[in-house]
Amino acid sequence: MDVSRRYRESWEGFWAATSDTPGEAIWDSDPSFTSVPDSELLLPYADATLPVVDLGCGNGTQTRYLATRFARAIGVDLSHAAIEHARGADTAGTAEFEQIDLVDLDAVRALRERTGDTNVYMRAVIHQSEPQDRPAVAAAVAELLGERGRAFVVELTSASKEVLQRAAAEPGGPPPKLRRVFDHGLKPAGAGDEEVPEVLRAAGLRILADGDTALVQTEQLRDGTRIELPSRWYVLARE
Repeated sequence: MDVSRRYRESWEGFWAATSDTPGEAIWDSDPSFTSVPDSELLLPYADATLPVVDLGCGNGTQTRYLATRFARAIGVDLSHAAIEHARGADTAGTAEFEQIDLVDLDAVRALRERTGDTNVYMRAVIHQSEPQDRPAVAAAVAELLGERGRAFVVELTSASKEVLQRAAAEPGGPPPKLRRVFDHGLKPAGAGDEEVPEVLRAAGLRILADGDTALVQTEQLRDGTRIELPSRWYVLARE
């Protein structure tokens, strides 16, 4: 099974139209807002001598930071253009990057065969996946963990829809970076609050810890307020 052609083309179009300028993608926040605090939540449960796989890595900003905390870091994304950005930005060669469709279980299994048990970092992938693909995305996390790996998954909550709606309703329309998301047919905050933990559990994942947070964006409202999207994080192990 693969993602739909429309979904794939939406992401290829987005990343192909995105420059190498840090922060041009609305979610491309500095690691100090994202993978730094996220790692502090994950590491008490995880073996840092195992690799970490950053699922939905985009241009690799978070992957490069994760490479400083784990023995090895591999960034994975559906989009070829995103992986090209990630490889180009990693001038020091601190991480590895591969184009993989998470819905393609054979491709995910092949990655696990190459890496062994891994930790997983996944930021805001389930909520924007097409509904029929969300179970497969969760199953990819479980497949990669094996017995020893641990995962950190963070997803938008329904409250983030209200934030996005307010931003889109501002005079003049959505701020430029948010407009680009909509123009490419991407649909954030698509998963319900109960759907995410249900999908994770159905994939054979056990929730070790969870809590509320916010995904800090690189865009601001017209009054200068930074857009922050209410979210929930989970530390997970395979049952």
